[in-house]
Amino acid sequence: MVWSPSLAELEAIRRASVPIIRETPLYSSASLSSVCGGEVAIKAECLQRTGSFKLRGTLSKLRDRDAGNCRGVVSGSAGNHAQALAYAARVRGIACTVFMPRGAALSKLSAVEAFGAEVRLHDGSVDDCIEAARELAAADGLLFVHPFDDVEIVEGQAGVGLDLLEQAPDMAQVVVPVGGGGLISGIAAAIRSAGRPIRIVAVQAAGCAPFPASLAAGEPVPVAAGATIADGIAVKRPGDLTLGLIERWVDEVVTVEDEAIAEAMVLLVNRCKLVAEGAGAASVAALLAGAVAPAPSGTTVAVLSGGNVDARVLARVINRQETQVGRRARLFARVPDQPGGLADLLAAVAGTGANVLDVTHLRDGVELGVEQTGIELIVETRGNEHAATLLQRLAEAGYQVELTP
Repeated sequence: MVWSPSLAELEAIRRASVPIIRETPLYSSASLSSVCGGEVAIKAECLQRTGSFKLRGTLSKLRDRDAGNCRGVVSGSAGNHAQALAYAARVRGIACTVFMPRGAALSKLSAVEAFGAEVRLHDGSVDDCIEAARELAAADGLLFVHPFDDVEIVEGQAGVGLDLLEQAPDMAQVVVPVGGGGLISGIAAAIRSAGRPIRIVAVQAAGCAPFPASLAAGEPVPVAAGATIADGIAVKRPGDLTLGLIERWVDEVVTVEDEAIAEAMVLLVNRCKLVAEGAGAASVAALLAGAVAPAPSGTTVAVLSGGNVDARVLARVINRQETQVGRRARLFARVPDQPGGLADLLAAVAGTGANVLDVTHLRDGVELGVEQTGIELIVETRGNEHAATLLQRLAEAGYQVELTP
């Protein structure tokens, strides 16, 4: 039987979660609109409770369950589904166990434990954790909650689509990050049930993108999970349910590289004041990279699906992006090994208007004259042109300066 939910059914499920679920805001973005060449808005599901859209699905799954009729729930997740399930289970008074990869972000692991769930670290990928959870559910009589391949989960995620239908009456296109496909399936269910002719585009990280091959084959085709900054959507195999729904309702599937995702994360912080994890920023990355063009008329909505990024990862992404656009540079200079040598170099740098962030003396592992010492500087500039001027001025002052990675 083909699943075809009515708009009324989906709205009833959304209403049941109203006391807990936030109606996250839709922001118009002049910066994105200008860069992309069309009207672009952002659906900030990164501001949802637990930091992602996932809570909608887990509350839907547990809406008729409590400690009296459910012995416990179990699942596998890299972090966002784990946090959402732990939160929903705590609300319902149900015990929760989650299998997470050993490499999962410590911030996500700590959040899951803070919501009262038992975390079991497991070797392998998210897919391996899901299978371990399925085995425990069968052995101990627990309720297995799949992160995406479950009708009740998809019904909950449809709440994002229902929000958008109300918040963006001129919506012509929606761009959605895709891992297993639960979010975009729910959004598509709401939009298609409403009979709106809205273009729906799925975005996967190029490092782990099973949907293009799976759609071509007409069945789930697993892929090897490569390293990607978008770990939240690094799912190796589409769901049987979600693959069929995406084939039926989604207009296009595109992929984006990690470079574009990192650029999107930084732009969202700098211009939109929104923190997104790599998976959540994939929709914006697709627009910035030109993988998806804004609709010629009406609004294109980019769903920012999650904001649970480790602070250290975000700092590395920002620093790297600043280096690439010339606002941050690492320099190596040889200076006379005598009093005032370093001070003179720093004064020359300051004279160009550059800001010194870090200074390191290097005496070993570099080629130096007998009367020289090596100085490594990390400097902040206004961009590539300013960085070039800095190098030129230092050379004119007699310094041997090299840009280093």
